[in-house]
Amino acid sequence: MSTDNTIGSDDERKAKLLGETSRINWRDLEIFYAKGQVVEVQPELDLIEVALAVSKDDSAAVGDWMNQQKVGQVDPDKARRWHEEKRGVWAVVVAPWVLVQDKESSSSIDPEY
Repeated sequence: MSTDNTIGSDDERKAKLLGETSRINWRDLEIFYAKGQVVEVQPELDLIEVALAVSKDDSAAVGDWMNQQKVGQVDPDKARRWHEEKRGVWAVVVAPWVLVQDKESSSSIDPEY
């Protein structure tokens, strides 16, 4: 039996975050964007790994990603384009943040969504 509680804890957190991650229309997130609560995660990163780091307040990892411009605010031009395209993004909430990722650059969600 392992005495390292962080392994199980991280596995449980990852499972919880994965279960709370879904595809959503960008327009449904615009209110959070307007409040400055949306954080974009670049496609080359694992959204769940970033969410885990944020949930653990791992400022070193998050700071590194921010310095590399792999995690940060959504550019207003991109937000406008996502709105016009009715873009679907992957999202997970790590309160007070909503982490989003545009994995498929040409994907949109049916307007009836």
